Amino acid sequence: MIVAVAGGKGGVGKSTVSLNLGRELDAVVVDADLSTADLPRGHGADLHDVLAGQAAPLDAVESFGTVRILPCGRTLAGARASALTELPRVVDRLEREFGRVVIDCPAGLARDVGRQLESAHVAVLVTTPTESALVDALRTRAVALELETPIAAVVLNRTTADEADEHEQLAARVERKLGAPTTMVAERPAVDNAMEEWRPVRDVSPDCGVSDAFESVARSVERCEGNRSGHIGVR
Repeated sequence: MIVAVAGGKGGVGKSTVSLNLGRELDAVVVDADLSTADLPRGHGADLHDVLAGQAAPLDAVESFGTVRILPCGRTLAGARASALTELPRVVDRLEREFGRVVIDCPAGLARDVGRQLESAHVAVLVTTPTESALVDALRTRAVALELETPIAAVVLNRTTADEADEHEQLAARVERKLGAPTTMVAERPAVDNAMEEWRPVRDVSPDCGVSDAFESVARSVERCEGNRSGHIGVR
């Protein structure tokens, strides 16, 4: 199963969701933001090298604590040399080896994330309780469905306790509008602390309720994986 984590707007927490979803699904996380990578740097070959034909996908995967990551380079020259058309082949190879892959998509719409979404079997949309982020999530959903990549789950990120009732009502509306299970992920210091160390929340603060939220998203993805098992070969 290959999962693309997208959302259109930057700064909504796609990398946070990708890292934690990788932990919950025991998946390899691919930092597929070629120009503004956000997951930790590696110590050897990276996605730039792989997409340029200079390294094999499996050779570029590194373990960061409990999560395996295929990191991305940080240079403009590396981004320019990367053949994004090779991404489907790369993630397919990782899926054959590890079973599950999570693609951390770049911010943007259409051409910015099209190849990443097209490479995935399902997508997880990430948004925040702001009008602009919600509009971008709707647009990203339209792009994903045009590419025949169904939406497995929606994450309403950075919800707050003082607006809990309002955010719960918003989550219900988002679920109806986007047609996918919607999970609220609360804004908590534990999330920021974990991301400063590039570690999943479950590994840093296992008793934090946010871990349960990420687990809920993973279960939604797994249900899609189960449904897909009867339609092998369809993407």
